Amino acid sequence: MMSPKPLSENRGSSHSATMRQTPLQIIHVVGNFMRIWSVYSMYRYLSQTGASVVLFMFCCLLPSCIWFLVAQKPWKGRALANTQVVPSVVNGGITALYFILWGKGLKSCGPVRAILGEYSGAVLGVLSGVLYGRGGHVWKKVGGLLAMLASFYFLSQGWAMATYSPFPFSNASSDDEAHTEQLVGMKEMLFPILAGILSALRRVIARRVSLKNQLKRRLHAITLTSATCFLFPVAMWDMIIGSNNVELPFSAWAFSSTILFGMILIFYIDSIAEERLHMVFSSPRHLLVAAGCIIIMEIVYKMDFSLLGFLVCAAILGIGIYEATSLDRSRRDSFQGSSSNGILDDQVEMSPLPT
Repeated sequence: MMSPKPLSENRGSSHSATMRQTPLQIIHVVGNFMRIWSVYSMYRYLSQTGASVVLFMFCCLLPSCIWFLVAQKPWKGRALANTQVVPSVVNGGITALYFILWGKGLKSCGPVRAILGEYSGAVLGVLSGVLYGRGGHVWKKVGGLLAMLASFYFLSQGWAMATYSPFPFSNASSDDEAHTEQLVGMKEMLFPILAGILSALRRVIARRVSLKNQLKRRLHAITLTSATCFLFPVAMWDMIIGSNNVELPFSAWAFSSTILFGMILIFYIDSIAEERLHMVFSSPRHLLVAAGCIIIMEIVYKMDFSLLGFLVCAAILGIGIYEATSLDRSRRDSFQGSSSNGILDDQVEMSPLPT
């Protein structure tokens, strides 16, 4: 007769592992809350002042890249190979385009649709499944893609806004400040959707190029510096074109929160989530954290917000992400315990491509 001792030891080890992860999970939630808070402050600043999105992003990227260069010093230590530096520079161009598209999507679509649009990067999981997956799982991924598109369509039709939501229960405010967002269509939603795909692509490239934590930080400094260089001529041209009739206003909180929480802190928070919590960005668990933060900020900022409509859209999006990024059971079992080699055992934004 087998002794129950191994079972009790497994339960004890599982409980201790959960206790060790609890502080990291709290840090992850707080970090994402601060990042989403910076998004709302950025949206209010851009919508009320009419400032240029490109100039705002450049002014935030410049001090961020200086921070990472000073902190990581990529020119010191072991020399980086061209096979690592060149993809990081290319990734900088992708990052610059991501910031432009996402900023324009935030200004035109509002924070709810811009933040949820970032999770469109899960379509890379669909692409991976179509190219390298099995037939039965391809249809699950395609179904997840359709669910994601349905969620974005409902968001574009104003389901998350009390003014346009088809659900009778909402928390619309009588204050005029609550009606700052406008109803948009799928054409405007393309900005945050494309930005989300680019965001996932740059994360995949960074993950494939950097295999160690210290190397990842050094290459991120190169990527952000490259993004700043790519964005510089665009920002200067935008300033020259608009200098005759638009003055660049300034908001200390909008700029500082975007720099500190939206670009610097969030990098370390995402690194902790991937390396210690085995949680990638485009995952239902990450979406759940973001949804809770969005609900708090919508209430605090007195936005035109429908809680029930938002929950419906977020639930459909979460189901779509789960189906689009889920691995089949055999591969997931084989990946258990392989996170130290850079393979996540929960959800992935895109399966590793063969080299």
